[in-house]
Amino acid sequence: MNVLILGRGKTGSLVAEVARERGHVVQVVGAEENAQCAALSKERLDAIDVVIDFTTPHSVVAHIEACVAAKTPIVVGTTGWLAEAPRLKSLVEQNETALLYGANYSVGVNLFYDVVRDAAKALKHHYSGQIFERHHVHKKDAPSGTAMAIRNIVRESSGTELEITSFREGEVVGMHELVFDSLHDTIYICHDSKSRRGFAEGAVLSAEWLLGKRGFYDFKDVWREL
Repeated sequence: MNVLILGRGKTGSLVAEVARERGHVVQVVGAEENAQCAALSKERLDAIDVVIDFTTPHSVVAHIEACVAAKTPIVVGTTGWLAEAPRLKSLVEQNETALLYGANYSVGVNLFYDVVRDAAKALKHHYSGQIFERHHVHKKDAPSGTAMAIRNIVRESSGTELEITSFREGEVVGMHELVFDSLHDTIYICHDSKSRRGFAEGAVLSAEWLLGKRGFYDFKDVWREL
């Protein structure tokens, strides 16, 4: 595939490395080169099979709109934009193109979501709950998309809305903890990412999966097949 990666940060650079290892032709564009979506002209995107975005919450919506207008599939690894999801989903469907997003592209995190879904039943048995998330100081959005996904899963499973506490410390890759507490015991459920490699591999595999499809997808549609 011809892959265009938006973002020269740590994750974007690792995505480029993984994509090249898997035999894809890769171009990488940083923020300065893509001001006002300068690197996302229809002419350029016509030669691209899929775009992978690991940029920032304030720029990703414009990137999605440019890709949708050019009918170029896009995999979105950036978080903090889902308030726009209903509108963008309509755009994707109207233009008969494809978008795939995920709060987290790690298979381990998605297994963690399944554990959370079952564990949320504790809230129906006199437990209270809280979510904690820790990331590196460079992360722009708080709470993280993964933490909000955990909160959504708990809400769907138990009807309870949990508070999220966010920490930004050093170079922490990403830690998410769900704590249930009662008078008798405390349950700790934690996922701690050791590296960004799992995110990068999941994003590239998602791009391969998305090729030739149309529609608005979540990584949960992909990871079980992987």
